[in-house]
Amino acid sequence: MRNPLQNVSATFIFAIALSGVVRPAFGEPSAVAQVFPVRAGIDVSKVSRPISRYEYGMFIEPIGRAIDRSLWAEMLDDRKFYFPIVAEGQDAPPKRPSFTGPDRHWRAVGPADSVSMDKTAPFVGDQSAKVALVGDSPHGISQSGLSLVAGKAYSGRIVVSIPSGAKISVSLVWGDGPADRQTLRLPVSGSAWKTVPVTFTAGASSDAARLEITGTGQGSFRIGAVSLMPADNLDGWRADAVRELRTLKSGMWRLPGGNYLSNWDWHDALGPRDQRRPMYDHSWSAMQTNDIGMDEYMTLCALIGTEPYVTVNAGLGDANSAAEEVEYLNGPATSYWGGKRAKNGHAAPYGIKYWNIGNEPYGDWQIGKTSLEYYTIKHIDFAQRMKRADPSITLLASGAMPDQRKWPGVDKENANLQSILPKFGTELDWTGGLIANASGYFDGITEHWYDTAEKRPNAPPEDELLEFARQPSNNVLMKAEEWKIYRSKYPVIDKKDMFLSIDEYAYFPAAPNLKTSLAYAMVLQEMLRHTEAIRMSAFTMGSSTMDITPTHATLNSTGKVFQFYGQHFGEGVIPLDVVGDTPWPSPKYPVGFDHPQVVAGSSTWPLDVVAGLSPDRKKLIVGVVNATTATRQLVLDLKGINIAANGKLYSLSGPNLEAANVVGKEPGVTIQTVDIAMVGRGLPVPPTSAVVYEFEITGQ
Repeated sequence: MRNPLQNVSATFIFAIALSGVVRPAFGEPSAVAQVFPVRAGIDVSKVSRPISRYEYGMFIEPIGRAIDRSLWAEMLDDRKFYFPIVAEGQDAPPKRPSFTGPDRHWRAVGPADSVSMDKTAPFVGDQSAKVALVGDSPHGISQSGLSLVAGKAYSGRIVVSIPSGAKISVSLVWGDGPADRQTLRLPVSGSAWKTVPVTFTAGASSDAARLEITGTGQGSFRIGAVSLMPADNLDGWRADAVRELRTLKSGMWRLPGGNYLSNWDWHDALGPRDQRRPMYDHSWSAMQTNDIGMDEYMTLCALIGTEPYVTVNAGLGDANSAAEEVEYLNGPATSYWGGKRAKNGHAAPYGIKYWNIGNEPYGDWQIGKTSLEYYTIKHIDFAQRMKRADPSITLLASGAMPDQRKWPGVDKENANLQSILPKFGTELDWTGGLIANASGYFDGITEHWYDTAEKRPNAPPEDELLEFARQPSNNVLMKAEEWKIYRSKYPVIDKKDMFLSIDEYAYFPAAPNLKTSLAYAMVLQEMLRHTEAIRMSAFTMGSSTMDITPTHATLNSTGKVFQFYGQHFGEGVIPLDVVGDTPWPSPKYPVGFDHPQVVAGSSTWPLDVVAGLSPDRKKLIVGVVNATTATRQLVLDLKGINIAANGKLYSLSGPNLEAANVVGKEPGVTIQTVDIAMVGRGLPVPPTSAVVYEFEITGQ
């Protein structure tokens, strides 16, 4: 099914909206209900800070294979042989399950004991693969579980040491028949390591293909590193993922982490990728190849047209390392680390403006976790050294407000503003502590929140939908209300024009479908109400805006929400105050814990409404989320402007709440556009949708 607005005339929509009669949407049980019109007062004299280009940012972190299986084009796991090659069933069990699926492993071709790990003179890391040859029986290694597309080219390289008397070949195999493979012969290299480029063309599509490296003859050959990517990769990044991410027009991406960051040394991921030593990430119990370093992240940002926002390691890392990273990314080629950057292929400085010191240093889960008192000293040391490396940078401290903190031994709660007041100014108040004791050493401060999508089995469907959709936006309001408390306690905030960056947030485990899209739309609209404080945000994670298979990618419904608001409430739009007569009530079905007990949303229940002026002040833009199954009527009460009778209605919706955008199927959640003619001041708001109205301003 298509979006309910498609092929529907504006006249018809208004007839429904203005009749006051609501008909069920999307095949709901037939019923007719009276619906009151909702008033939204908009005063163009009451404006907020224009929307920042960093409002719709993204966060990325290599959690296990999270980047490898989504954005990075490498098809092989453990391509530098961090783990020993053992028989099936003898692998060491993972320390924690991977949400990106099990790792693929190298296996012996031929007798298992023909493959060993050479620790004497490895190519990179602690060991390389060594294969003993015995006559005409092929011995070697293979990795299965690869996905191929028929007719598509795949390119890569193999770093090998092949003695004379050995015949070594590499095969890409996509079936069981003798013709279901392409085989290339590798040249003899002697005892020296040699990098051999390889290119294949898949003869058929397969999700069970494999790469084999085998040999016959005498002696032993060694394999130091192997790489295989689709030939259309963009400097190592997946072309299909880059294409989709470019459409988001995200203002910034926060990278490279995350918990992972606190035990990662950025120096280890410089220079030729094959020669970078793999590392074990203790935060996520996973191996990382170090193929993706700061240069690769900078390339990704350039490819998708976004600005990097770099977080430095303040867990196990030190201030000197952070200052060197600033010099590597921002220093001239004549500087020590800028010279190394130039040697690695990028002579011009990257010019990174925004830098975050550390990641969640308050958390018990964080490698390098410490006390607020000690971390304040650490933060100041980092800030001083980083500013010496580049005085122009903007620094953000890693804060945590009281709503997300609890005393040891105390049960979690659904916090409200009264219950958290005793925590301000204590060890739990990292944001307040940093403002009080280190305000001269940062310009903004970060906040993270994650909300759990709860079930409400006792709630009627209409109530359940509204409660589900509104819940995560309360986190945004809680942060904004706490910021007001800080402003009243610390005049330095206004004096220095400090700001908040909510640079990790998500609602999980909520499936990417229309229902969740309505929730994220309300989150973004709540942020737009607080642009004076919240000037940066980054959604967890950038890859979560797509539905991704090993061979294809498309924007999912969550990605569509960011695309939608980025297009209509983008950089420079001037938010306007919206006042109504129907405030949102308190939740009727409170559940779980760690859900802030504040009431977000405009006073236009059951609709959520935001408004703004276009950057040139020539258009009025009104955004509405209707998380009900009924068409609603919104009546605009405008003060200070007149608007044209005709305008545009943009709608993000789908045929049902489970509608989703997945690879290989028609999109379930789409954005549609219709012309509308204003009837009085009434506007129709389609059911289960996020909509934007645009009208030309004709006068005041």
